[in-house]
Amino acid sequence: MKWIELNSPDVLEAIADSNSYAIIFKHSTRCPVSGMAKRTFEFESSLIPEEIPVYLVDLIKYRDISNQIAAKWNVRHESPQVLLVKGDHCLYNESHSEIEVARVVVKMAS
Repeated sequence: MKWIELNSPDVLEAIADSNSYAIIFKHSTRCPVSGMAKRTFEFESSLIPEEIPVYLVDLIKYRDISNQIAAKWNVRHESPQVLLVKGDHCLYNESHSEIEVARVVVKMAS
């Protein structure tokens, strides 16, 4: 799986300005639940169409980016958390053990 590091407000703005789907995974490197969710997400990543960018936010390094995500897409901050966005609309978000690639992909198809 190819993660794209989401580490600046410029990248965040580029995602929001796009009219394409993007997946954002918020991950805490200090949390075992987050580690497990990330590994499961990576294991299931073959379900994600290749043209869909998948961004990773390291919440320890970039907590300010995480807060900007919560504000921009009007979602409550959680960790771990996955968001499916299209431009400035959050189409789906889930956290903790509810994170499943198949659910994200279904939302893209609907």
